[in-house]
Amino acid sequence: MEIQGRCAPGYDAVRDAFARNFSEGLELGASFCATVDGEPVIDLWAGDADEHGMPWSRDTIVNVYSTTKTMAALCLLVLADRGLVDLDAPAARYWPEFAANGKGDVRVKHFLSHSAGLSGLDEMVPVEALYDWDRITGLLAAQAPWWTPGSQSGYHAITQGYLIGEIVRRVTGVSLGTFFRDEIAGPLGADFHIGLADAEFARTGELTPPPAAELVAGLPADSVAARTFRSPALNALDSRTPGWRRAEIPAANGHGNARSVAAVQSLIACGGEVGGRRILSSAGAARVFEEQLSGPDLVLGGPLRFGLGYGLPLPGLPLGPNPRTAFWGGWGGSLVVADADARVCLAYVMNRMGNGTMGDLRAALIIEAFWGAFGRR
Repeated sequence: MEIQGRCAPGYDAVRDAFARNFSEGLELGASFCATVDGEPVIDLWAGDADEHGMPWSRDTIVNVYSTTKTMAALCLLVLADRGLVDLDAPAARYWPEFAANGKGDVRVKHFLSHSAGLSGLDEMVPVEALYDWDRITGLLAAQAPWWTPGSQSGYHAITQGYLIGEIVRRVTGVSLGTFFRDEIAGPLGADFHIGLADAEFARTGELTPPPAAELVAGLPADSVAARTFRSPALNALDSRTPGWRRAEIPAANGHGNARSVAAVQSLIACGGEVGGRRILSSAGAARVFEEQLSGPDLVLGGPLRFGLGYGLPLPGLPLGPNPRTAFWGGWGGSLVVADADARVCLAYVMNRMGNGTMGDLRAALIIEAFWGAFGRR
């Protein structure tokens, strides 16, 4: 397997860890990028972009599922930083219809911490319903919370993007995907898309579904977790369709590669400014580390710590050596880690999906190799 890209001197162990995933048969195609002070020190890619042998090229992009959530969160953080949104305010201040069914006191920040009580939909809908923004936001506005908002997290796997995105739309008059493109990705030159144009399809890789195809397998039918993943029932093959690619599903259908993910999320690692482009104030970027909740998640089961829009470190979750670290990952294995103490951002994107919903061992081993090499600089 030919590993392409560049690796700065001293980081050979990272290239070796990336290559090992291929030699052990764990990958089809993948990319990994590490930035220090906003500048790439590692930018690697290899393998095939699909099961038909299309090479994974420098500009290959794929669906990164929930790693997209970090992009959606940034949009809301930018608006808060500009004084256009108060994260402590009721969401209904910006979205009046949302107050229905006892949600008048749900705060905007509850959307960012997965604690709004709306982790799924009461109504059973097909996946195609996700392509209709007004339909999904209308259902969420009308629905009652499944638990007391703000009391506990329950991973809003698909719904978070619509909740955040409707606040963005109400405040700015444009969709979240448009705002992200114009105000964040565009200024940074980042090749990341929420709502993919048809012209980009030819270079878009295809995901290979995970071995365990159903997210609800083994879950009690009446549990919050099962209800979250039941409507709509996601199939990774949907990600190959034009409808999925074109839609804006800001919690799940962002398209990019490791380079573009790191380019954007370096904002968190570098205090809101990358490459001379300031998108957030330093205080605005640091807000991601404001802990909102810590404890068992009603959907994912295990313990989680949430800041504003990002996961925060926990014992036994070795993402790096420093406390001011924020992360999130996507179904199948993609992952991004932003370390504001070391001014480091690490991103991994692949197309052969594993069973995890928030990253997996492939990324962890590469990241472990990075920190070993970084500490020896």
